[in-house]
Amino acid sequence: MAKVASSIAPHHLAMTPPMEAKLIAALPDDGVWQFEPKWDGFRAIASRSGEHVELMSKSGKSLARFFPEIVAALADLKETSFVVDGELILPVDQILSFEALQARLHPAESRIRKLSAETPAQLMLFDCLALGDQTLIGQTLATRRSAIERFYAEIEEQEGRRPTFLLSPATDDIAQATKWLIASGGALDGVIAKSLDEPYRPGERAMRKVKQRRTADCVVGGFRREKDGSQVASLLLGLYDDAGLLNHVGFTSAFAREDKEALTARLDSLIAAPGFTGKAPGGPSRWSNGRDSEWLPVKPELIVEVGYDQVTAERFRHGTALLRWRPDKAPEQCRMEQLHYALRPSQIPEIS
Repeated sequence: MAKVASSIAPHHLAMTPPMEAKLIAALPDDGVWQFEPKWDGFRAIASRSGEHVELMSKSGKSLARFFPEIVAALADLKETSFVVDGELILPVDQILSFEALQARLHPAESRIRKLSAETPAQLMLFDCLALGDQTLIGQTLATRRSAIERFYAEIEEQEGRRPTFLLSPATDDIAQATKWLIASGGALDGVIAKSLDEPYRPGERAMRKVKQRRTADCVVGGFRREKDGSQVASLLLGLYDDAGLLNHVGFTSAFAREDKEALTARLDSLIAAPGFTGKAPGGPSRWSNGRDSEWLPVKPELIVEVGYDQVTAERFRHGTALLRWRPDKAPEQCRMEQLHYALRPSQIPEIS
């Protein structure tokens, strides 16, 4: 695998696609690795060349207009030439909010300005591709980590800059990384492993990531059919809140095809409004005579245990993995308290 030439001018690295990670089952213990928390935010390459500041997303699109407070802070730094890799995070009441980050991707500049003032984002730094007139992309991670630590130390010397920029913790101790992994699922999206001996590999899955899947027992409050209307396509999952309302929290479609016929028959026998009594999928159910509706409500009798990774706005952010049916549990035992929410970044030292 060819290394990126170290002769590339630093300002040309602003459009560099970030190095990505391959999902693995367990933290690697062969070789020389640096472990870092995987933050739950927007990946970004931040750069400055004189007066020009840029903030690029993983897809190669500029994020600068959506995060003017970060651009202003970058422009205010003493260092005028750099390319750094990091994660845009946004704390709301000291807890990271992915939903608040998504709200920034708004077409109205006035709305963005308002949000940036009310809930300013932060940039969590963890790699350095260029600093001053030195290009580091072809250097080892050990060298690049030293550079990003120097860069951050200079930022700390500037009064008022520390709340905008943070330096992600890093360790070569797998026991420490395991503690981070156990605490993941909120602000932490898992743990990243990077080889200390390798250069930065733009766009390649040269890093490794491990996620901690969590489980929840959920009530099936409804289901969707396949496009032809014959069999179940997905189960709609719910949890009860303190008011006794069943709220839609996500879905699962991870069941074997050979089980669909029997499952569909069971669900058909349970069809009854309202299904969800609190928050419902896509708003109020359009249930009327079965197949013509967007989703079908069922009596809250079926309980399923699912595996999930992240929670955003009281919902599973992604589809869940169906682990097993739970006929031994009562529906009212399936409550919102099962959901794991964000860990504060400030809590990281507590688990170090």
